[in-house]
Amino acid sequence: MIIFEKVRWKNFLSTGNQFTEIDLNRNETTLIIGENGAGKSTVLDALCFALFGKPFRTISKSQLVNTVNAMETVVEIEFSIASRKYKVIRSIKPNKFEIWQNDKMLNQEANNRDYQKILEQQILKLNYRSFTQVVILGSSTFVPFMQLKARFRREVVEDLLDIKIFSTMNMILKQRLKDLVVELQEVDYNYKLCNEKITMQETYIKDIKNNAGVIIKEKQSNYDNNFIELNKKINNKKELEKTQKGLFESVTDQINVESKDVKLKDLRSTLIEKKKEKDRMIKFLSENEDCPACEQHIDKDFKDKMIDIKKDESNNILDGLYKMESELDKTQSRLHEIVKVTNNIQDNSIQIAQLNTSIKELEKYQERLSNEITELEKSTINNSDEEKLKTLKTEFDDIEKSRKDLREEKIYKEASRAMLQDTGIKTKIIKQYLPIMNQLINKYLASMEFYVNFTLNENFDETIKSRFRDNFNYASFSEGEKMRIDLALLFTWRAIAKMKNSTNTNLLILDEIFDSSLDSAGTDEFLKILNTLEGENVFVISHKQDVLVDKFKHTLRFEKNKNFSKMVTV
Repeated sequence: MIIFEKVRWKNFLSTGNQFTEIDLNRNETTLIIGENGAGKSTVLDALCFALFGKPFRTISKSQLVNTVNAMETVVEIEFSIASRKYKVIRSIKPNKFEIWQNDKMLNQEANNRDYQKILEQQILKLNYRSFTQVVILGSSTFVPFMQLKARFRREVVEDLLDIKIFSTMNMILKQRLKDLVVELQEVDYNYKLCNEKITMQETYIKDIKNNAGVIIKEKQSNYDNNFIELNKKINNKKELEKTQKGLFESVTDQINVESKDVKLKDLRSTLIEKKKEKDRMIKFLSENEDCPACEQHIDKDFKDKMIDIKKDESNNILDGLYKMESELDKTQSRLHEIVKVTNNIQDNSIQIAQLNTSIKELEKYQERLSNEITELEKSTINNSDEEKLKTLKTEFDDIEKSRKDLREEKIYKEASRAMLQDTGIKTKIIKQYLPIMNQLINKYLASMEFYVNFTLNENFDETIKSRFRDNFNYASFSEGEKMRIDLALLFTWRAIAKMKNSTNTNLLILDEIFDSSLDSAGTDEFLKILNTLEGENVFVISHKQDVLVDKFKHTLRFEKNKNFSKMVTV
């Protein structure tokens, strides 16, 4: 049994930087009152956040942080199971999640998701949905059992009956069965492949014994044809190598020609610059009477003489350029020839490499044919062939045994999985508890003066007979009647949990149940049921403080002062 002892929080929703703490195991009945928005229901969000990392109401995790302080949101919960005491601490800004057992923190090497699984599956042994069905009943965000989808209804009941282990076993077995099927497919493939190899090897040995002459003739023909092809490729290779040698010899001047080409291009550039310089001087002398630098007059005879000299020098350079271009054309022509030869050398190299590869393969094939012909001419079976056949048969026997074992294991696993599915063991256990569940549900409904015959089947579909035994369903009733059904189911699940000691806890919290759908008669009957509960701590959150305050052993009031919620003991 889980004994919830204390829950405390700060900077959580509308609560400020001082811890608000509630003793969960002090009084049998506690009434929590306050104005709208005072923070009465904060305890629900604190419990759910501490245990499951998410609030009870439908808001995001970031909205849990107090908007004024905007940091150091902390929620702590203390509970005990048997002799072990636990404390769970969660915080936002900074984020923290710690589980303490007997004042020693559990290993945090796992990621948050796995750490949460340890808390839910190994310690609490219930999840968020089961917790909010058995411990908390709210009027706003709570989804009643009858409004859950079928698979979620089953999940809640499986938690209560502590039979979720069968679902876990089924999931593990499903994966193992999947792996087994893959392994069996591989073994079946190897079985067929090995069988085919044995058949081929036996046929090969038989053919050698009965058709040695025909096989020798066929292999000799292959040998001769291969010999001709091999010689042809060897001759082709020799011709190409001879051609290659000639090509290499024809381009021995490549480096000199390339060097000469570079020098001629550099010299041409130099002559062109010199000619431009002479032409600029001729132009300057022709267009100017005075020197622009020293402003002295240039003598006409001197100018004519210098123009003639520069023209002669320019013409000489031009003649040199013509000769240079002619020589450069010859060099370029030779370079083009060298490039063509180089390309031919490259193509020949590729062909020679391909011929070398072909020649090696043909030589290997020739050697193998020669060995096979020699063995066949001896008219005896090679010992290696007999050994190979023997090895294949041994391998086949091993594969056949493995195949048989795997198929047998598959049958057992399929049978086990059929038992572990929802229609198997779990349904049988649920059927055993259904009469008790239905009996308890109708007992609690009668206690609240709601006289109907309520029945759940193994799929958790309801049948409700009322009045003159007319059939109804959950949606047919008023909100008050639905609330009575929800409460009857809540008490039933808690009673079943106590029987199984699965999700059995000391804590029951009812949020504004008396403020919504229950009339005064229903409220009185419900309070009678609460007073019959033993060993439980019931917290009721309500606005009806005038009607209820004298009916509870303890009262807590929440007030809001300067935008911060504060708890006051009445």
